[in-house]
Amino acid sequence: MQQVRVIGALIVALMFGLVTTLGVGPAAADPLPVSYNFFAGIPGELSNPGGSLPGSNDWNCKPSPEHPRPVVLVHGTGGGAQTNWGTYVPLLVNNGYCVYALNYGTLPGVPWPLSAIGGLGRIENSAGELATFVDRVLTSTGAEKIDIVSHSQGTLMPTYWIKYLGGAGKVDKYISLAPLWNGTNVAAASELAAYSKAMGLNELQEQVVGSLCGACLQMSKGSDMIRMLQSDGILDPDITYTNIMTRFDELIVPYTSGKLIAANSTNIVVQDGCSQDFSEHAGLAGSRRAATFVLNALDPAHQKPVGCWFAAPFTGAS
Repeated sequence: MQQVRVIGALIVALMFGLVTTLGVGPAAADPLPVSYNFFAGIPGELSNPGGSLPGSNDWNCKPSPEHPRPVVLVHGTGGGAQTNWGTYVPLLVNNGYCVYALNYGTLPGVPWPLSAIGGLGRIENSAGELATFVDRVLTSTGAEKIDIVSHSQGTLMPTYWIKYLGGAGKVDKYISLAPLWNGTNVAAASELAAYSKAMGLNELQEQVVGSLCGACLQMSKGSDMIRMLQSDGILDPDITYTNIMTRFDELIVPYTSGKLIAANSTNIVVQDGCSQDFSEHAGLAGSRRAATFVLNALDPAHQKPVGCWFAAPFTGAS
């Protein structure tokens, strides 16, 4: 528990240290200021702990004919409804979408700021939280389906909901930043898991790692969860998938784990045609180039020109 307190203190210190580094786009161009920076949502969490970023989770929002489906943002491991989506909430709201974001997979009973750290529960439990949240969104907006914009673990977890918890038929577009459809072998995770199992240590490993991050082992390549999601095919034929990857991804190893080869799937690597984008795993959710690909995937009939901008590692900041 002492380690948890230390981690929490470090997170608070990191948050305060980053607040002053955020660049904000021209306010005159947008009703809400848009900062292309992965950490742009941290000030919102600091000023409104456990709340929602301005413009998101407006339960009175009604989708327009131009954008008839609400967008649900699904964060990654260690992320949250505010901390993961500082770029995307204002960007999507400014483009006329009803935008919703949940915190899932938080540790039970922990105080803030630890309560703001999501994606730590087991994938099947988080998928149940997503199911409840999406049903509320659909009821509130009157929409028949949602579009998903997701990051990291959030690119994988909704598939459990779609396949096993009644999510089929409720999603039109599924847009993933740093996806891991084939799991990840970061730090040789899959080999270590196999070795632990062979040595009879898998239960101990599950207790130690799983107590802090139930989803972490489930995301390793070849895990029981990955095999279950891949059984009978991981794609839903009625969903349009867009997978946005970065060659510099240090957590999805290899980064090509995010590719889905199918007629209803488009695969994008942000460095293709733009060597200035150095965004890695986290920074991809702050990259201006990646964000433009997301907007075009949500509204393919009104394509925006995709420029090439410098994007810094870790933040994606231009």
